[in-house]
Amino acid sequence: MSGPLRAVIADDQALVRTGFRMILSADGIEVAAEAADGTEAVAAVRSTRPDVVLMDIRMPRMGGIEATRQIMSSGANETRVVILTTYDLDHYVYAALTAGASGFLLKDVSPEHLVAAVRLVRSGDALLAPTITRRLIERFAPRDEAKADLHRDLSELTPRELEVLRLLATGLSNAELADRLTLSTTTVKTHVARILSKLGLRDRVQAVVLAYETGLISPGGPSGTG
Repeated sequence: MSGPLRAVIADDQALVRTGFRMILSADGIEVAAEAADGTEAVAAVRSTRPDVVLMDIRMPRMGGIEATRQIMSSGANETRVVILTTYDLDHYVYAALTAGASGFLLKDVSPEHLVAAVRLVRSGDALLAPTITRRLIERFAPRDEAKADLHRDLSELTPRELEVLRLLATGLSNAELADRLTLSTTTVKTHVARILSKLGLRDRVQAVVLAYETGLISPGGPSGTG
């Protein structure tokens, strides 16, 4: 992507917004707008079309989950949402991931991690803390028969792509996938891109959620019943 990275910060605490703005601006990231609630966040995204939104979950008028859902359904395909939370295991975070968020950060994140996370998500990757995300999804993901039926097109995946999806859903990074499968990281990235394309998914977070909801991966186990 060309041009400066642009972000919107949505949080009902002015001090949090100010702190994040200072951190991002100091690293050359343009803060296109700030929002004090979900309604303002949705409006800000529509007017500024940022690359990344830092979205608090609990805000007045409209919370971060509904705001994320509206942003994702509005056609803002290039915008990625990162959820801000004070808890590392929170069912609200799972709801936000299923609404289309590309990952989450704890509010006490270090400045360096915050900047790196924003840049990572802007590049098209998903912000996954593998062990935390897996525990989160195992705890809250339902076995959704409707989605399982909808995605029987898992059969369109090649055996290798299905294997990559299974391992990806356990939280492995591209480098770890490459090591496990004895492949180059470039080849792994190609497999992941094809999986997302075939299944109509935005990013790795959606792939992980889908793997649990369809039963490809079972909570507490390395693989699903298929």
